[in-house]
Amino acid sequence: MFQETLSAQPVISAERFVLRPLRRSDAGLISMYTADRRVAEGTRAIPHPLPPGTAEAYVARSLSDKRSEDVWAMDGSAQGLGEVLGVVSLTHLGEDQSEVGYWVGPGFWNTGFASEAVSALVAANPHGSRTLFAEVFQDNPGSARVLTHCGFEYLGDAESWSVARCARVPTWTYLKKMG
Repeated sequence: MFQETLSAQPVISAERFVLRPLRRSDAGLISMYTADRRVAEGTRAIPHPLPPGTAEAYVARSLSDKRSEDVWAMDGSAQGLGEVLGVVSLTHLGEDQSEVGYWVGPGFWNTGFASEAVSALVAANPHGSRTLFAEVFQDNPGSARVLTHCGFEYLGDAESWSVARCARVPTWTYLKKMG
C-alpha cells in the first residue's frame, strides 16, 4: 500500500456545508450512520454488524500523520444541519493519482449532498492529482450518477470485496482527468 506523510487537510467550502477534517467527536455520528446495513453494504471496508470501537479507530487513522487517506466530514452545522452528514475521502494511489470515496447518512440520501461534496473536493483537488479514480457497486446506480454528475467518465467493470457483504461485488470504475 502506498503510504506517505500527508500535509494538513484544508477546509473546503461547498454550498450547503463545509468539508473539514474529522474530529474525535465525530465518532458517535459516524458509528450511528455506518452501523446501518445499507451504508455498510455500499462500501468496501465498513463491516456489518459494526464492531465496537470501529468508528473511533477510523477517526484515529484519519488523524494520523502517516495516513494514506484524507477524510473530510460533510459538516452542515453552520447552516443548521448536522455536524456530520457523511464523509468524503481521497486516498493516494501513487504519483499524481488519488481515489475518491464517499458515503452519506441515510437520512440525507437523495438531497444532492454526495454530488456537492464530490464536486467541491474535485474543484479543490487538495492532493494536486492529475487523475482521480472512483468505484461504485453496480447495484448502487445513485452513486454512479454522483460521479457522472461530477465529470467522471466510465472506465470499465471490475469487482471488489465488500466486508459487510462478505462477498465480491461487481463494480463500475470511473476516471476524471484533472486540468
